[in-house]
Amino acid sequence: MKKIFLTLGLLLGGFALMSAQDAPAPVDGGALLTLDKEVHDYGTMQQGADGNCVFTVTNEGDAPLIISRCKGSCGCTVPQCQKEPILPGATSSIKVKYDTKRIGPINKSVTITSNASNDPTKVIRIKGKIEANSGGASSGAPVKVTGGAPTNKQ
Repeated sequence: MKKIFLTLGLLLGGFALMSAQDAPAPVDGGALLTLDKEVHDYGTMQQGADGNCVFTVTNEGDAPLIISRCKGSCGCTVPQCQKEPILPGATSSIKVKYDTKRIGPINKSVTITSNASNDPTKVIRIKGKIEANSGGASSGAPVKVTGGAPTNKQ
């Protein structure tokens, strides 16, 4: 049975590779989206720290750049994009706020949808790590209990 699934998987994979086409080359002219960075690394932050960062967008094309949508990969990542057209040569900011109440590693993305001829759907990322504040119980964070169940000694 495993051989049948493996054979089918290989056949489907081969078919997908044969039918794949190269991405079309960017069209000359029009709006061209460029970013100052594609990844923002917060590094290690404390729980509740400022989770704001900014990506700078530049229109290097010869037509207005219109960002129609910015969408975070989850509810803890909230982007804010300018809806007004970005004129050729002008810049704009994409502000991203991450909810730093959540402890652990950060690896989230924001998808930018625009009329850019070079990259109409662009994905930018944020990464880092949130560490619990000392005395995590007062912040509402779960506390890990070690050593087994509590005893009732008097």
